[in-house]
Amino acid sequence: MFEEIKRKAKEASKKKAELGPDLNLKEFSLATKPLPKISKLSELQKEEKKSASNVGIEIKERKRSGTFFQINHSVIYENVKQDGLEIMSTTEALKKYSWLKNYWWKAVPVNCDKYTAQAELKQTHGYFIRALPGVKAKFPVQACLFISQNGLAQNVHNIIIAEEGSELQLITGCTIGLHVAKGLHIGISEFFVKKDASVTFSMIHSWGKDVDVRPRTAAIVEENGTFINNYICFKPVKSLQMYPVTYCVGKNSKTSYHTLLYGVGKSYLDVGSKVELIAEGSRAGIITRAIAKDESQIFARGHLIGKHKDTKGHLECRGLLLSERAKIHAIPELEGKASGCELSHEAAVGKIKEEELWYLMSRGFTEEEATSMIIKGFLDPEIIGLPPLLKDQIKKIMEKVVKGL
Repeated sequence: MFEEIKRKAKEASKKKAELGPDLNLKEFSLATKPLPKISKLSELQKEEKKSASNVGIEIKERKRSGTFFQINHSVIYENVKQDGLEIMSTTEALKKYSWLKNYWWKAVPVNCDKYTAQAELKQTHGYFIRALPGVKAKFPVQACLFISQNGLAQNVHNIIIAEEGSELQLITGCTIGLHVAKGLHIGISEFFVKKDASVTFSMIHSWGKDVDVRPRTAAIVEENGTFINNYICFKPVKSLQMYPVTYCVGKNSKTSYHTLLYGVGKSYLDVGSKVELIAEGSRAGIITRAIAKDESQIFARGHLIGKHKDTKGHLECRGLLLSERAKIHAIPELEGKASGCELSHEAAVGKIKEEELWYLMSRGFTEEEATSMIIKGFLDPEIIGLPPLLKDQIKKIMEKVVKGL
């Protein structure tokens, strides 16, 4: 089996992705020194703690059910705080569980493009997180994928399994060290949501203006299962291209995608969400809020495919332009393949309304203050139904971003 996976990966090692700028993978290094394990997150360097905190990582691990922390190619910390949860590197998990091969590249095709190929051929760990049957995580599990070496390629493969009747919340913060200028992050994430289980996955990205990012994510949701995906990107990035997909294969399975994007500088953001409604009673919702400033470009995609007569899906995209040079492309797609499926969408892109600015300015606010208030309202985490704990963290992160306008 693994020989066949390797063969497919090698065949796709030069295959360009359908979307996003093409990258020369040889420009990024895979050479790095192994880093020692730590016994607690407070042992991280000061700048590492600051960067991790800015993407939702709780250094003291309060109100967390567990933690996974990887810097460059080294897993430096793993901690499980609740019985019934498993947290380890995928490399370690493959050695421990022979059955894990049945999940390896089952949701995401290994030959999708040269980025999935590199993640297989030159994998540098990633996390394995599993909730055992019936276990309900009291607090979120947190994971941090950190790049501290300039010019490095980080190729991680994550596997998340919520066994039957379990509930799992996961916060992943992906970021770089303060002195990292260039880098590449390839992140493969495969989710398996079993019968009557639920997963809430919240990913916060804080990269740099010369960092390229290529996540490849897919979820398979079984009967009465729920998969919720929240994605936040408020900081500059050279290029980001991701198009996660959910397969609702079980009766009454549900999924929702919530995305908040803030493009600045020359950032190129191509972010989409795709759902295949395969089983009876499956439901999906996709909500995107995007703001483009300076010379940034944002492609906000959404694709719903109804494959059963009793399926419903809705997607919504709203964009706000803050510059004459910025661009937002809203690309909604609806594909009905069964008579009786119900799919709908709405999309709108525009500028800040002058009457809104004038109203706030007439109340004593400066133009900058008024603009900041409108942006905060537009990107308000309340609109996407985040868990209270994460919602408060996102608001704090957004406050810092808006202050830098």
